[in-house]
Amino acid sequence: MAAAVGATMTLTERITDGPSGYSGVEATPEWAAEIKRLARERNATILAHNYQLPEIQDIADHVGDSLALSRIAAEAPEDTIVFCGVHFMAETAKILSPEKTVLIPDQRAGCSLADSITAEELRDWKAEHPGALVVSYVNTTAAVKALTDICCTSSNAVDVVASIDPDREVLFLPDQFLGAHVKRVTGRENMHIWMGECHVHAGINGDELNEQARTHPDAELFVHPECGCATSALYLAGAGEFPAERVHILSTGGMIDAAKAAKSNQVLVATEVGMLHQLRKAAPGIDFQPVNDRASCQYMKMITPAALLRCLVENRDEVHVDAETAALARNSVQRMIEIGNPGGGE
Repeated sequence: MAAAVGATMTLTERITDGPSGYSGVEATPEWAAEIKRLARERNATILAHNYQLPEIQDIADHVGDSLALSRIAAEAPEDTIVFCGVHFMAETAKILSPEKTVLIPDQRAGCSLADSITAEELRDWKAEHPGALVVSYVNTTAAVKALTDICCTSSNAVDVVASIDPDREVLFLPDQFLGAHVKRVTGRENMHIWMGECHVHAGINGDELNEQARTHPDAELFVHPECGCATSALYLAGAGEFPAERVHILSTGGMIDAAKAAKSNQVLVATEVGMLHQLRKAAPGIDFQPVNDRASCQYMKMITPAALLRCLVENRDEVHVDAETAALARNSVQRMIEIGNPGGGE
């Protein structure tokens, strides 16, 4: 009897809410057709970050880095943006598209890296270094971006810091691993780095990378600079233990381009495992393997088929950024773009 009742329930009636997010709905053809119908009805475009579940990526109108998606949102003809990602990404889309309605399928989808520095903490840090220029990774809240001089992405962070007067102190936040990479490449001594991290990327460590490189000597390495193993990757190349031309420190968007140009039949990937879906689509003839197959962000995975359906049915959850904060944050993003290498997102 229970099965018969379940069979007669509508998709929306099957949605259940729990501590790890919305569930109860599978990504069936019926679900996909309903998502497309609702998106058309609401004049909405669906954006999905590279770390989203494969079924969310496949239903989206656009898939990519957070900043790249936010710029697509600003140019899209639709007046509603459904951002399948974490909260700071939806905020960035709202900052660049203040006149549009921006929805996130589950507002509880946060980010450990963005949460590693608050606006109050940044104000205090700036007070300790008067005259310093603040460079913030796009993986930050709108309030932090509003206190920032120039934003950066993982693909253009080196260019952004290199564009600053060498005598000017730089406060780089919030990711310590990306900051260390930038400091190493630029050789800048007057650069202070906030000790924040993405818990997923920080968990991909050098020992794992070294072991994978040892057991896959013919593979290429794609390593995100947020990873705890980025320094180990560069050491392997510098010490001659792994061919330098096969070690690539890349943003998520850069990984897609590199996949299409890869010369090896196998690539080891050090970033969140959701990235593998787009890499395999970009270069289906290559065997992409995660350096750490447990590197999955629980916040990204909160955007489930049930959450996306609920969002479109109920027109929730809307993301708001007050006008003053948005204007200041927009300026920091615009200054980055004016440098000439806007890059991707993270």
